[in-house]
Amino acid sequence: MTTQELTIKVEQALDEIRPFLQNDGGDISLVSIDDDKVVNVQLLGACVGCSVNQMTLKSGVEMTIKKYAPQIERVVNVS
Repeated sequence: MTTQELTIKVEQALDEIRPFLQNDGGDISLVSIDDDKVVNVQLLGACVGCSVNQMTLKSGVEMTIKKYAPQIERVVNVS
């Protein structure tokens, strides 16, 4: 899978998650993908100060991204 194809897959995963985050007044954006293994995202809006954002990141975002792109090892929130 090329870097461009990987980026498209990750964006598709984020598109699947985004409505749930937006329902709570938040959002997420893709910042970068390092070594085709680590996805850097930025949580936005209400997600920034949310006490459960690490749980959301691991259980929701990372799981969904891995469904689209199994080679991804980690998802990291950069502020």
